[in-house]
Amino acid sequence: MGKIKIITDSTADLPLHIVERYNLEVLPLLVSFGDETYKDGIDINLPTLLQKMNGTSEFPRTAQVNPQRFLECYKRYLDEGYKIVSIHISSKMSGTYQSACVAKEMLETNDIVVIDSLNVTSGLGLLAIKAAKLKEAGLEINQIYEEIIKLIPHVKSSIAFNSLDNLVKGGRLSKTAGVIGNILGIKPILSVENGEIVVTDKVRGNKKAIRTILDYLDSKKIKDGEESILLQVENKDILDTLREDLKEKGRAFIECEVGCVVGVHAGPNACGVFFIENF
Repeated sequence: MGKIKIITDSTADLPLHIVERYNLEVLPLLVSFGDETYKDGIDINLPTLLQKMNGTSEFPRTAQVNPQRFLECYKRYLDEGYKIVSIHISSKMSGTYQSACVAKEMLETNDIVVIDSLNVTSGLGLLAIKAAKLKEAGLEINQIYEEIIKLIPHVKSSIAFNSLDNLVKGGRLSKTAGVIGNILGIKPILSVENGEIVVTDKVRGNKKAIRTILDYLDSKKIKDGEESILLQVENKDILDTLREDLKEKGRAFIECEVGCVVGVHAGPNACGVFFIENF
């Protein structure tokens, strides 16, 4: 069996111990405030990002991984004898996937497969972890590709937000969809569907938000043997309840905090769960 490298990007929002456990290569997207540009998770962390966002009226910019950075990364691993599975943020949210495809075409090789996860943050993270587990199980790159493609439609999510302002400012939601996030006490519930962020419900208060997420989990059911990911940014109340529910049901899960690129668009006070549904 040849060597295989799993490559993803920083919008997978995976904690360092998971990146190291599965020996993932994570390429950072960029965050810019004026003339200052930072590599996501390397030059800037979430607390610093939120502090900087609170201290300025200027909305930060985010930028994809460009083809040159992919080219350099791919060539390094190919030269070391690896084949590559490269899985990235939804092509409907970022040009990162297209950059990866351009780099593969420039190298004119069949030893790279590039996957559009049609997801972001922990949805992408789940798929990157799954690809690593399939590698460990002895599958070749084309087999990993086929298995991940089968899983993509079954990655589900439910996330409660306090505000949708940042998602609207960053162009990830329409102004019309964002209006409900400004009604006092209303918590929008969002999910990632077919590669885009959509509002699935709107409820009043944390208790109803938690109930909505738990009901969604119960209706979809988590696939046996698969981990879920609890994702949060400054929202301990919802996180604690979701954690206890998963523990009571004997479900394995990972806890993650959003990274800086996702944090720009999510803003503070969001929490939810990503999982692979039973199918």
